[in-house]
Amino acid sequence: MKILQLCNKPPYPPVDGGTLAMNSITSGLLGNGHSVKVLSVESDKHKVNHRLMTDEYTNATRFEAVHIDLNIHIPGAFAAWLTGESYHVKRFQSPKFAQKLTEILKNETFDIVHVESIFLTPYLPVIRKYSNAKVILRAHNVEHLIWQRLADCTHNCLKRSYLKHLSLTLKSYELEHINNYDGIVCITRKDMEYFAASGCTKPMAAIPFGIDLADDIEYAQEEGNSLFHIGSMDWQPNKEGVQWFLREVWGEIHAKLPQARLYLAGRKMPDKLLKAKYPNVSIVGEIPDSMYFIASKKINVVPLLSGSGIRVKIIEAMSAGKVVISTSIGAEGINCTDGKNILLANTPQEFVNQVQRCLDDSEFCRTIGDNARRLIKEEYSISKTTANLENFYNNLLTESAQ
Repeated sequence: MKILQLCNKPPYPPVDGGTLAMNSITSGLLGNGHSVKVLSVESDKHKVNHRLMTDEYTNATRFEAVHIDLNIHIPGAFAAWLTGESYHVKRFQSPKFAQKLTEILKNETFDIVHVESIFLTPYLPVIRKYSNAKVILRAHNVEHLIWQRLADCTHNCLKRSYLKHLSLTLKSYELEHINNYDGIVCITRKDMEYFAASGCTKPMAAIPFGIDLADDIEYAQEEGNSLFHIGSMDWQPNKEGVQWFLREVWGEIHAKLPQARLYLAGRKMPDKLLKAKYPNVSIVGEIPDSMYFIASKKINVVPLLSGSGIRVKIIEAMSAGKVVISTSIGAEGINCTDGKNILLANTPQEFVNQVQRCLDDSEFCRTIGDNARRLIKEEYSISKTTANLENFYNNLLTESAQ
């Protein structure tokens, strides 16, 4: 098949959950002999890293990117408020991107146009005009639910009001346009069921993030009594969750388990966090090798209070045989079982209890980690997720040919 993959940010190098999920699809399809061309949005927040982008990747994908100003501008935000438009989506509208997309579609024929995220939906008319390809939406999240949950957790009245507005306008756009695609590939079954209940009548499939498991993950010596969180801190749910954990949980853990040390890794650490002083907390920031970092630590804490979709960093940690302690929201979409291959905690005291149990009982901790790795190997391998995606593509193409 010939596939055009439209990305809402550069998918390579894969440095966060979103880019890992997009690159997993690219590499899986390329590995199975399909042709994949990648056209990406570039922004000030997510720039193309030419230094780390390999010739192998650019040649295989014929990668191109168009810069769009996604910065928040008060006049534009206020205008969207007055008109009831989704400012999230409006910021992605670009004549230059439409022009580049038109040029590609005029010069090449594709079987599938694979659209990463609802934010690129404004380009559907261009795709329909210049291509007969089946157009698939890859829904990484139910996007408006992220902002709805953020609003619910916000105490500032003005901020909560604006977040609710963003959530409602995005919900309206998301549910209004989802039936304009030929098919929807959701990253979790829960998201697929939500769209179905909200009126989606198009073919859908739930296909999670796929990952290659290394045969040998013992390349980093594990530090005992270590906890870690890894995730991009420019994603609001990560920032909110880490701040809550430090404020509400870490003090009690440190008091009960003074030998425990917490490591915080990820891109775009906020200045406030960098300047803060917490006992036995190390702010690592951006790291060159996430799997090496994960392998060197013992317990992954994921204190997400909002969000949607699937947490790719949990999949990574589980693939490395690490015990993950997560809120129920953080673990959403992963076919895991509390007490078997993951540990759930939704209150400060539950986090404290789970951490203490893991540090007091190494055998229990090891068993949870081994079960987690087994789950990822059985259900989240890139070969399995790619095969499921190919089947979904083929079914759509077969139906249209009949």
